Amino acid sequence: MEELARKLVPVAAALMAALAVAMGAFGVHGLAAAGDGRAADLVETASRYQLAHAIAVLALGALSPDRLAARLALLAGAALFPGSLYALALGLPRGIAMLAPVGGGLFLLGWLLAVMDFLRAGPQPPAPRPPI
Repeated sequence: MEELARKLVPVAAALMAALAVAMGAFGVHGLAAAGDGRAADLVETASRYQLAHAIAVLALGALSPDRLAARLALLAGAALFPGSLYALALGLPRGIAMLAPVGGGLFLLGWLLAVMDFLRAGPQPPAPRPPI
């Protein structure tokens, strides 16, 4: 199970980054161009958070590939927080906004777990230098 998670987490993060870029473009070229400024703002905020956290999941995987908890929390947050904003921008019921604080809490949890991982890991040996 853990091996499967190690393989799927970076794939999910890369797909979330792609979704963030696509939704950002939709917000600018679709919603803003149609005059729906509020929806465009929601999508801009959502795509910014989703892209930043997708990249963070990939970076944390490169820094400490054996530590999954922080990456899973960030990934879940990157689905729930932006997902609820995307849903609001697309006119879904306002009750979906209740997922935003859950996603935000998962972001915070993920970053705190990353701090704990880094503190537990101790000093790392320097990476080998490529030959000149």
